[in-house]
Amino acid sequence: MSSAQDPFYIVKEEIQDSIDKLLSTFHRWEHLGSDIGEREHLSKELLAGCESIAWQVDELDKAISVAARDPAFYGINEVELDKRRKWTRAAHDQVNTVRKAVSAGKGLGFQDNTSVNGMHQELMRLQADHSGQVVGSNQYSQDNDDFISSESDRQLLLIRQQDEELDELSASVQRIGHVGLTIHDELLGQEKIIDELGMEMDSTSNRLEFLQKKVAVVMKKAGVKGQIMMLLLLFLLFIILFFLVFFT
Repeated sequence: MSSAQDPFYIVKEEIQDSIDKLLSTFHRWEHLGSDIGEREHLSKELLAGCESIAWQVDELDKAISVAARDPAFYGINEVELDKRRKWTRAAHDQVNTVRKAVSAGKGLGFQDNTSVNGMHQELMRLQADHSGQVVGSNQYSQDNDDFISSESDRQLLLIRQQDEELDELSASVQRIGHVGLTIHDELLGQEKIIDELGMEMDSTSNRLEFLQKKVAVVMKKAGVKGQIMMLLLLFLLFIILFFLVFFT
């Protein structure tokens, strides 16, 4: 995810704009003259702005804490989390410095500005440190974007390889399906042959049964002598066939 799409950087830019406006108003407040009414108005505006920005930074801190529980899920690492924590701490410091300066200015009036001036110097130092952190954070964001881009390329390559494997698996399944259809057709043909053979066996069985009945009728009509003569004739036929098979 690029920094332009990262919700943290979107919210961070909005908060930074609010901080810049707060500092601009604070500079106006510092250089006000003896106009007590205007100074009081700007003081209230600055304190309200500090409260609003502090709340936004607190919410951003909570989001960072959530991301810290599972950095890999959000595509960040510990270095990036540390950068984000440093930014929120710097933002808190700037807001707290402005709040303290305004509160001190309200309490001291115009008699003693030493404390206010000290806070002004502290605010300038925080701005310089914060600017350096923003530059470093932007550089790291670029490195982080490059890392995420390379990870995305690797994921796309893995997905492409999985698609190719799925295509091969689909082709294998289709081949197995064709073989199954061929076996099915072969089984249907074998079943048809078996049915035809069964019908022929039934027909042959009926013929044998009819022939047995005819033989029984003939044997009954021939009597005992006829049966003996038939047996002798069959025995003689057997002997002739035996000699023909084994001695010729």
